[in-house]
Amino acid sequence: MVTHAPVPAGEYVPTADQRLVTYGVPWSHYEVQLALRGDAAGPRMAYLEGALEIMSPSKDHERIKSYIGCLVQTYALERGIDFSPYGSWTLKSAPKESGVEPDECYIVGSDQSKEVPDLAIEVVWTSGGIDKLEISRRLGIGEVWVWKKGRIEIHLLNQGSYEHAGQSRLFPGLDVDFLCSFLDHPTASQAVRALREALRG
Repeated sequence: MVTHAPVPAGEYVPTADQRLVTYGVPWSHYEVQLALRGDAAGPRMAYLEGALEIMSPSKDHERIKSYIGCLVQTYALERGIDFSPYGSWTLKSAPKESGVEPDECYIVGSDQSKEVPDLAIEVVWTSGGIDKLEISRRLGIGEVWVWKKGRIEIHLLNQGSYEHAGQSRLFPGLDVDFLCSFLDHPTASQAVRALREALRG
């Protein structure tokens, strides 16, 4: 299992995410920053009540989120669960002063017209930054997985608040600790093949 500890904020080491948080930023400035970036690949942005975070994820951060995405998709395919991945979909609401671009997100089920994903996945590799779980709560994302220190915590939205849970609502029967055990494989394809064999075995 991958057990690397998140890198403390402010440490300039090659494996750290690069993050800048600015406070007292009006919503209009956040919208301008999104427009200037456009659809091009670039830093991920998050906004919460005047705090704007601009983050460039490290290679390790991207590896973990991509591996988790591959494994989630493999599980869904093996179990016949309809889903679509939406990557780092920009989710925002001016009235709620909240905006976020999850590491990965999914709509689960045949109805793909939803305005927010059913599942968002966040990787905490470098500590610090603004509270993305609070942003997700305000936006009404029903389920959030947070990877940190080699484990995934599941948060389920219930009457406007998140509760810790041991099981996913969206992927019944999935043991997320079991899923994390495949993150140490040297390639994503090896991790996917090993998970597929375990599920079929």
